Amino acid sequence: MKKIRINLDRRSNLSYEIFIESNIFDRIGLLIAKKNVAKRYVVISDSNVSSLYGEQFLEILRGVNLPADLIEFPAGETSKNIDTVLTIVGKLIEIGVDRSSALIALGGGVTGDIVGFIASIYMRSIPYIQVPTSLLAQVDSSIGGKTGIDLPEGKNLLGAFFQPKMVFTDLQFLATLPDEEFNNGLAEIIKYGIIDDVDLLHLLETEGEAIRNRDVAVLEEIIGRACRIKGGIVEIDEKDEGIRRILNFGHTLGHAMEAASGYTLSHGNAVSVGMIAAAKISEKTKHLSSGERDRIEKIIKNIGLLHKIPGSIKTDDIISRMKTDKKKEGNIIHFVFLKKLGVPFINGSVEKDIIYQTIEELR
Repeated sequence: MKKIRINLDRRSNLSYEIFIESNIFDRIGLLIAKKNVAKRYVVISDSNVSSLYGEQFLEILRGVNLPADLIEFPAGETSKNIDTVLTIVGKLIEIGVDRSSALIALGGGVTGDIVGFIASIYMRSIPYIQVPTSLLAQVDSSIGGKTGIDLPEGKNLLGAFFQPKMVFTDLQFLATLPDEEFNNGLAEIIKYGIIDDVDLLHLLETEGEAIRNRDVAVLEEIIGRACRIKGGIVEIDEKDEGIRRILNFGHTLGHAMEAASGYTLSHGNAVSVGMIAAAKISEKTKHLSSGERDRIEKIIKNIGLLHKIPGSIKTDDIISRMKTDKKKEGNIIHFVFLKKLGVPFINGSVEKDIIYQTIEELR
């Protein structure tokens, strides 16, 4: 079993471990019991994941004498809102959840974001544990303590930094993950290769068939590399005040596209187009070579991710959404660009004409 420890500013109470292995699900209860996080647990899961694993997980927890309940909410990004939060909180109050309790997020990124946000505010915070079931959640949203919900004006505009107590990444969940969801996670892994680990990028290029076939050994390697990269960055900059912003490569345009589509466009596909856009602007501003920009585009295309902006999403809508990006400062919208592969930098002075031109080129 791979164990990756996230050490946060020497504060042992905020540090935690990521456990990575195939078929770890049956042992999660024992590991939670050993950690002694809480006296009672509430598993929160969306309707899709709950129908597959919810009752089974309750039995696992109860089998090691951990009192546990299950709360389900409708699956989908459209549930990531304040109404869902208030509904879940109402159920927590109804069943008597108190500060000696802990929440367990069983599901993908939407579930993790919602549960982490609720844990951060319920009774002024209670502990929570991440059990990510999608590749995207395993390599990204379950690590680092970013929680949040969407508003009509934009993505993740309400949220908090609140670290989980443990993260359990079971590769068996990926065996039945739909191809589209699997590819969403690959987009984030590509991002890590682009901004930090060119060897990981090479692995994605050379092991494409094994990855598509969901070879456990290859998946464990690329997921472990991705988690170490994100964990290392979070250790340096927990609150997204400096270097952690490089993790937003492709996300400024990507998040704007998601919002402009009414969240019908998947996160991975939106970020994939966003990464190509960031690479193009990096080239236009004389930072990135055309060869490396071309390499980024080819990797994204070969993986099978979206590389063009759908015609239904208007350019003006994308730019309008970018202006409400939570990472902007005043009128400055921060982009993450590249000097070369593995060397990202943050720039907030891009001319609107360049952004507009790049968006139009990607149609």
